[in-house]
Parts: sequence; structure tokens; C-alpha cells
Amino acid sequence: MTTLSTTPTLIIPAIDLKDGKCVRLKQGRMEDDTVFSDDPVAMASRWVKEGARRLHLVDLNGAFDGVPVHKDVVTAIAKAYPNLPIQLGGGIRSLDTIRHYLEAGLTYIIIGTKAVEQPEFVEQACQEFAGHIIVGIDAKDGMVATHGWANVTDVKAVDLAKRFADAGVSSIVYTDIARDGMMQGVNVEQTVNLAKEGGIPVIASGGVTDLQDIENLKPYSDYLEGIITGRAIYEGTLDIAAAQVLLDS
Repeated sequence: MTTLSTTPTLIIPAIDLKDGKCVRLKQGRMEDDTVFSDDPVAMASRWVKEGARRLHLVDLNGAFDGVPVHKDVVTAIAKAYPNLPIQLGGGIRSLDTIRHYLEAGLTYIIIGTKAVEQPEFVEQACQEFAGHIIVGIDAKDGMVATHGWANVTDVKAVDLAKRFADAGVSSIVYTDIARDGMMQGVNVEQTVNLAKEGGIPVIASGGVTDLQDIENLKPYSDYLEGIITGRAIYEGTLDIAAAQVLLDS
């Protein structure tokens, strides 16, 4: 049985952190990055001023290294906007790390690699930090990828989502790696199927390019908690305020 989202679908700007800078990658390749700012806090401010009601932060170095690398930057953003829901993924491998970030002011913590390698960790986190845990499922051709997308497993994305249907997970961030950063449109079919089959509201990610992508996802807004956008807002092909108005209408 699918759990429908009980809140309005949000446009969620992504701030990807690499070596202290705000970057965007193509298909998760660390060597294929574009630097958009060396001041992530100012970038967060820009998106808030443009109407963002929630932010998506990714510690890219943390995702590859397995330990948080950008704690200071993340904390600075959280302190700058104490009333704004902020979610973070990348390098989340322990309950102590989750506790640190929640105490620093973040609202949601995204567990990715650890959710695949040690599913019971997600259940422990949901018990200890109820309502604050998101599972990040990154997939290539429907199969889950881990360690900053460097390793593609033999685990089906839908099966992993089902694994956590009753664990107390707030939502699932689903990213189609092939689409991410490529400005080729959202994989609507797989995104919606994951929500329907997995039974947990999904935050769509990967490939959002313009308002047409938002239009394509809008009929399924009951299944979607949010839509993450990165390169599109940095390159100006999508306006946050206009996209949110479309979803709210």
C-alpha cells in the first residue's frame, strides 16, 4: 500500500559541496564538475530569496570518503536559516554523525550507502531520530549505486524501497544517475513506480531541466514530497518561484 505525501510538493534547490565549493557534477563523476560558487552560504541565501522552502545539501567528498568533510559549511548554512527545513546526504555512516547534524540545526538526514550495506542501521536511526531520516536511493538502470555512485550493486531500487516501507522513513530521495546533471529531463516512470511500489513518498532527483519537467511530474504530486533541482537553477533554465507556483496551483 502506497503512503501518499501529506504535504505540498516542494521545489528543493541542491547545494553540492566539493572541496568547500558549490559545484554540480555530471552523472556523479567527481572529475566532471562545474564550480558555481566558492561561497555555499551565499548560494543558500540566493535560493532562499528566490523562494525555496527547503534545501538539499550533499557532502560529495563525504560520500566518497565515508566520513563528513563539510561539517563547518553545513552548520553555517543551518545557523543562517534556523527555521528552514534542510536535508543533508553524503558520508552519513554513524548515529553520532546524525546526532551531530540534527543538533546543528538540520531537519533531515539522508542515508544512502549504509542503507544498502546495513539496512538495520536505517531502522536504528528511525527509532532514535523519528521523523528525521530519509533514505537516498541512487540508481543506474534500476539498480542501486553506492559510495558516491562509484559502485553499482545487484540490488533493485524498488526492492530496497520496499525494505524500508515499515521502518519509519520520512521519504526517499530517488536519483536516476544517468539523468543527473545532464539536463535531459526526469525519469518520471521510474520515479513514480518507486513511490507506488515502495510505499514511501519520494523526492524526485536527477535531470530536472525546465518547467516542462515540473509539469510532467505534477500529476503524480500525491506521491512526491519534493523535486530536487540543481544544474537547471544554476544555469537559469528553471526559476524556483515559477516552478513552485506551478506545483501549488
